[in-house]
Amino acid sequence: MTVQVSTLPSGLRVVTHQMLAVESVSLGMWVHVGTRHERPEINGIAHMLEHMAFKGTRRRSARAIAEEIEDVGGHLNAFTSREFTAYHATVLRGDETLAVDMLADILQNSVFDEDELERERAVILQEIGQTNDTPDDVVFDHFQEIAFPDQPVGRSVLGTAEIVSNMPREALQGYMDEHYSASRMVFSAAGNIQHDAMVRLVEDAFDHLPGGGGGHIGEPARYVGGEFRELRDLEQAHLVLGFEGIKFTDPDYYPLSVLSVVLGGGMSSRLFQEVREKRGLVYAIYTFASSYSDSGLFGVYAGTGEAEAGEVMGVVCDLLRDLAGTIDSGELKRARAQIRAGVLMSLESTASRCEQLARQLLVLGREIPVAEIAARIEAVDNDALDRIARRIFSGPATFTALGPVKGAPDFGAMTERLA
Repeated sequence: MTVQVSTLPSGLRVVTHQMLAVESVSLGMWVHVGTRHERPEINGIAHMLEHMAFKGTRRRSARAIAEEIEDVGGHLNAFTSREFTAYHATVLRGDETLAVDMLADILQNSVFDEDELERERAVILQEIGQTNDTPDDVVFDHFQEIAFPDQPVGRSVLGTAEIVSNMPREALQGYMDEHYSASRMVFSAAGNIQHDAMVRLVEDAFDHLPGGGGGHIGEPARYVGGEFRELRDLEQAHLVLGFEGIKFTDPDYYPLSVLSVVLGGGMSSRLFQEVREKRGLVYAIYTFASSYSDSGLFGVYAGTGEAEAGEVMGVVCDLLRDLAGTIDSGELKRARAQIRAGVLMSLESTASRCEQLARQLLVLGREIPVAEIAARIEAVDNDALDRIARRIFSGPATFTALGPVKGAPDFGAMTERLA
């Protein structure tokens, strides 16, 4: 396994992982900007910009972009999160020159044609509508907003229909000019490639990225918590109970990852066994841990029937309250094995490895060797799990419920049950 990092004169970092046993190459540009770097009046612009990047450049039409990558059997895509935006491609070995050229083209030469903008605006409005019609998605948007109210990190990645409907072309160009500087970017590649050759390709292709680190700095996250309930005529009640989590660089990052697996990370987890297997109260129940540069969220999602909602949340509260001091060696060993296996299996995917390296450089400033990750996972012991469980579950809670949720317990009663 060979990982190398180079920094170009512009400040752009290039990281590669040479994987000679595969026939594919995954590569892309990760930008350290997302929803939390938006001002309130342009919420959703990072996501809209990601869409518009594929809608034509000074060299290629939107159709040409799609056809050229598919002419070689490749895939080109992008995504926006609260702290990152990524533009990435996967191609066969030998086609990486085309992929780099296309990414450079859309990130440096997009024209934001007015006709294309109006068409894509309609597509994004459809996406917002689809999300609103997907309760197990929208309940998480409500959870984020209640946990972090009136601040960028709590707002929807998609933005609102009203803002998207009125977003002018000039705002898109201005946002890209403000945030898409070389020092805020990492170009990552994994697969059957040579590092020096990739560095030359990237340096030649990305020849007019703006330097500097400017851009609107997202305000610090302020976790608040609380509750939100919305009655809807649905078959299932969608419930999320959570707490403030931890940032990427927190010493308890790995203990919390292990705790999440113990509690709700698989079929052997406590929540799955107690709530689904033993009591038959849910079809889906799991935990999640989201980290940001300065905060995070930890929570439990459950989808259940109207009549079962009260019992489900009661059992969840009891399991959270009683977790510290009760985790046995078998649970700990099994959770560590699951995480370690996931890390090692990700090394077999060029796309997973490409994204992993980009995130590590953007968040931590360096590549984290797999051996170091494995060692940190193995170092998690029962004391660490007890410590992080007490730390997380003693904080203010956030609860969101969507659907036939009249039977969900009172928020105050849940808070008391957790104490």
